[in-house]
Amino acid sequence: MFSITVRDHLMIAHSFRGEVFGPAQRLHGATFLVDATFRRAELDADNIVVDIGLATTELNTVVAALNYRNLDDEPDFAGINTSTEALAKVIADRLADRVHAGALGEGAREIAGITVTLHESHIAWASYERTL
Repeated sequence: MFSITVRDHLMIAHSFRGEVFGPAQRLHGATFLVDATFRRAELDADNIVVDIGLATTELNTVVAALNYRNLDDEPDFAGINTSTEALAKVIADRLADRVHAGALGEGAREIAGITVTLHESHIAWASYERTL
């Protein structure tokens, strides 16, 4: 399996519901490094997984829709704890939608999977992996 990874960053505010979250139940900020890895079994006709420039642009588009937002105020997240794991899934799913829409080029339609990793710090991160 071949893969490429592109990176961006994300700054959000949010709060959690549930005793397990302790003080994070109060509104707080979070900054993440966002890695999106695109995988496929065989390289395309140009000998690439996907155009890195297009992958970077589309990741930026997806992240920009979340950046500098209080996720508690966003209708898409009503009633949802926007944990690192849950946000990784949202970003992966939105990237998959972009692949299906052709935004990453026709060759990208053969991408087999996407993994999104959100790095909370140098010692903690979470990922979501999905097939296309």
